[in-house]
Amino acid sequence: MLIIWWLWPLLAICASDSFQDRAKEIMKTTPVIDGHNDLPWQLLKLFNNKLNDSKANLNTLTATHTNIPKLRDGFVGGITQAFSEGKIASLIGVEGGHLIDSSLGVLRALYHLGMRYLTLTHNCNTPWSDNWMVDKGDDKAESHGLSDFGKRVLKEMNRLGVMIDLSHVAVATMRDALQLSKAPVIFSHSSAYSLCHHRRNVPDDILQLVKNTSSLVMVNFYSMFVSCSKDANLSQVADHLDYIKKVAGAEAVGLGGDYDGVTELPKGLEDVSKYPDLIAELLRRNWTDTEVRGVLSDNLLRVFSEVERVSNIMQVPEEEPIPLDKLGGSCRTYYGYSRASSIHLQIGALLASLAPLLLSLHPL
Repeated sequence: MLIIWWLWPLLAICASDSFQDRAKEIMKTTPVIDGHNDLPWQLLKLFNNKLNDSKANLNTLTATHTNIPKLRDGFVGGITQAFSEGKIASLIGVEGGHLIDSSLGVLRALYHLGMRYLTLTHNCNTPWSDNWMVDKGDDKAESHGLSDFGKRVLKEMNRLGVMIDLSHVAVATMRDALQLSKAPVIFSHSSAYSLCHHRRNVPDDILQLVKNTSSLVMVNFYSMFVSCSKDANLSQVADHLDYIKKVAGAEAVGLGGDYDGVTELPKGLEDVSKYPDLIAELLRRNWTDTEVRGVLSDNLLRVFSEVERVSNIMQVPEEEPIPLDKLGGSCRTYYGYSRASSIHLQIGALLASLAPLLLSLHPL
């Protein structure tokens, strides 16, 4: 009996190692596609986007949650071809519908520059979509979800093949988008509201719509969204994955760590190299290999493929602009409206509106 008790710690260590080994074997062929990483925000803050600075070398950068060695240790990939060639690729997401300045033309331009998802709001309302601060009580509802123009933005995103991202939006906006979109949508970095009552998380009734539309929730690792406190751990993140799987199905679960966009991360998930530890925990909780591969990337690739399929059958672009009186009082071009005054003013205002598109990136 004494020998048996003495063996328990050794058996536990061996079991832990076997889950780690199994996780890494799976990840060798199915890499992580993280729905949200704010490394560009850090490069802007640290180097003002001067990427030729030797300190900005992604192979040696140490002040961030993300660099090339950490990405390789975490089996983070991007798209299938790049990973098969031993490279790390990244899709481009634009975080906040304010960055299109209520212009369908700018939306199309960003798509042609490589944008493949647009978060409909950030931490403020757009003239056509309400953000999560409305649910918190800090902002007033303006569109009560999506306005008529907001619905046209969604249709144009469907036509282009841009994934609709509902992280940061109000619940009413979530509901409108899930009901109106002809393709599945994503939450690029949100967790389960029932486990942490933070308004950035996804409530159960919305998770049901996620299930019904074959959409995707990519779990955020920010401690405040995981445990509603500054302290959280890897096991609690796994709890969110478990919960979304229970309510919406294993096909609805993904990973959106929010690395380099947050200040507090769970113990055990301090940077992007720690993904194998999380996958090992899921295997320990009896997730199947197929379910794990879905979480890693297959679920997002499924959504992306369906978004592109829908795009292929939608031909007619949206052309009706937002009504001028809905734009608010901020400085902007009047080009395209009958009240346009002069070429000089139009060009100056247009350049001013484009500057945030080129320079602004947002954490969280």
